[in-house]
Parts: sequence; structure tokens; C-alpha cells
Amino acid sequence: MRSTARNKGIRHAVQALRAIVLRELLRFWQQKTRLVSALVRPVLWLAVFAAGFRNVFGVAIIAPYDSYIPYDVYIAPGLIGMVLLFNGMQSSLAMVYDREMGLMRLLLTAPLPRWWVLLAKMFATALLSLVQVLAFVAVAALLGTELPIAPPASLHALFATLASALMLASLGLLLSVYVRQLENFAGAMNFVIFPMYFLSTALYPLWKLEESGATWVYRVAQFNPFTHAVEWIRFALYGKDPGLAPLIVLGTLAVCFTLACRGYDPQRGFGGLAQRGTA
Repeated sequence: MRSTARNKGIRHAVQALRAIVLRELLRFWQQKTRLVSALVRPVLWLAVFAAGFRNVFGVAIIAPYDSYIPYDVYIAPGLIGMVLLFNGMQSSLAMVYDREMGLMRLLLTAPLPRWWVLLAKMFATALLSLVQVLAFVAVAALLGTELPIAPPASLHALFATLASALMLASLGLLLSVYVRQLENFAGAMNFVIFPMYFLSTALYPLWKLEESGATWVYRVAQFNPFTHAVEWIRFALYGKDPGLAPLIVLGTLAVCFTLACRGYDPQRGFGGLAQRGTA
């Protein structure tokens, strides 16, 4: 009897996961301009901004590179991170919208563990991020930016990208707890997206920051989890040891997801926030 009930519960959980993921994929497919809008930012940076600084970092060999590299090759992992970051934050907006429209309340009252529903949402966001990253890498190749894609380094890079996407999706979940209304979303994102992106190694290496005398920017970038997500992807692409980056990314993922689950607990966070948001 217990075995039958357990199997039924597992099937129910898998069906819920599939339903949530398919819903997100279907919504993404129906919003055909969403992929284009997701690619506009990184492609513009690659085609326009990087073109003006193409040979800036050819003057030195920095890890994980074994030879001189043009700027567009250096910036490509940072732009992959940009795709992940913006999609993770867009998922936060979707969560706020679903909460106001009532759909999220229906999901959270399903006879499933609350953390499982949130995990399914996070996984769906990460999966969409991967689709957008693969599209960006294809466009980058067409523009002449060549990234190493040979296995096993490519498999490590894919895992690093997935882990980074999950980390940023968990951050989006956490932010959706505290962003109570859609009107407040844009302002809140200005204090998250731009500091995380510009205070990282997405656009320039840490040694450049230290060399230029921007000590405080250098220190903040060192503690920025987005820096370690980009560095993990960058080092994985070239088959090099990423150091502590995986531990920091996975640790941030665990902390943000745990806090998000706590925030969506009706007795602690989500219930009170929902009431204040609709007051």
C-alpha cells in the first residue's frame, strides 16, 4: 500500500514538473519575438561594442587562454552570462505577474511540496535560458566569434551554463518574493541587473580592474556570484580548472533557492506579501 502511494506521488510530481516546463516552453514558443529580444542585447554588444575594442586584450595572455585573443572572444562568455541574467530576471517578472493574476496561488495550493513547484519553475527558466544561449552561440559563430565546442570541454561548459542559469533563476525566484507589484519591478531590477553585470568579469578581467586602480570595483567583482558564473563558463570552454567558481555558484544557488522557498511559505513570506500587495 505504501509503495503504491509512493509511486503515485512520484508520478504526480513528475507530471507537475512536465506540465510547468511545457507551459513555459509553450508560452515562449507563442511569444515569437521573445527570442529575438533576448538576442538583441548580446548581439549588439558583440557586433558593435566589441568591434571597437577587438584587439584590446591581445597585449597579454591571461588564464584560461594560452595565446593572444581578440576582445570579442573574451567577451563571449560574459554575453552568455548576460543572456542567463536577463532571462532569470524576466522569470522574476513572470512570477510577480502570475502572483497578481492568481495563477501562482493555484500552483502553490496544489497537493505537492511547495519547494517542488518552485523547483519546477526554476528548472523551466534554466531550460529556456539554455535555448537562448545556444541561439546566441550560433549567431556569434555567424559573426566570426569562434568558441571551442569540442568535447569534453563543451560538456563541462554546458553543465556550467546550466548551473549558472539555475543560480540566476533561483535569484529571480527570491526577488519575486520581495517585488510585490509589477510597477516596482523595473526599479528593483536596476539595482540588481546592472550592478551584477558591470561589477563582474563579463566585460573586463579582474587584473585590468586592479591595474587601473579601481580597487573597490575589483573587490566587489571578486564577491559577485555572477563573476564566478562567467568565469566557470569561460574556464570550462577551454578545459581549464575553474577553481572555486563551481562551489560559489552552487552555494549561491542553494542559498537563494532555500530563501525563496522560505519566502513563499504562507506563514512566513508569500502570504503576508500577497496581502500587502493587494491591499
